[in-house]
Amino acid sequence: MQSKIVSRAGPRGSCCKGFTLVELLVVAVLVALFAVMAMPSFIAWRMRDQVDARARVLVSSLTYARSEAIRRGVRVTLCRIDAARRCLAARTPCDDGALDWSCGWAVMADARVAPSILRMQSRMAAVAIQGSAAEIAFTPPAGQVIGGFRSLEVAPREVGASTRGDGWRRCIRIAAGGRARLTEGRCGSAA
Repeated sequence: MQSKIVSRAGPRGSCCKGFTLVELLVVAVLVALFAVMAMPSFIAWRMRDQVDARARVLVSSLTYARSEAIRRGVRVTLCRIDAARRCLAARTPCDDGALDWSCGWAVMADARVAPSILRMQSRMAAVAIQGSAAEIAFTPPAGQVIGGFRSLEVAPREVGASTRGDGWRRCIRIAAGGRARLTEGRCGSAA
């Protein structure tokens, strides 16, 4: 019985195929170029996601505060807080100097001796939350807002070329009855 020897050599006599260094460098340069071109879009997408998430968390906190006022039968307040978890007065800056709601907030139930924190949201410096009030209070039995209609505007703190315009802003309107509604755009625009 005769056996055949099969040669694995290619047409040039080499045993292995692969890429040359020049081909690998061209591919690396192309990948780097695409990454550089896509970076602004990625940063803009990430900022929009942060604005949306922060707005949804704030609406959730407002809804929770209203429902707790109804359930507990006591006044429940949503307020800006400092690092020591105390409510900040109007026009009092956060620890980083911001005058908006970006320093964080807490939902507090009024008690006879001391208020108790029911829920807390930590600081997020990349997103600015502007509002005229330092606190929003809900009263029993129906969860109305003390002071009538309120609005909060959520937007990127640093506005660049890719984050300019009303599409990057979210408006939270709180009706006198205490219900919060989230819309896209500035609070001053028609909804």
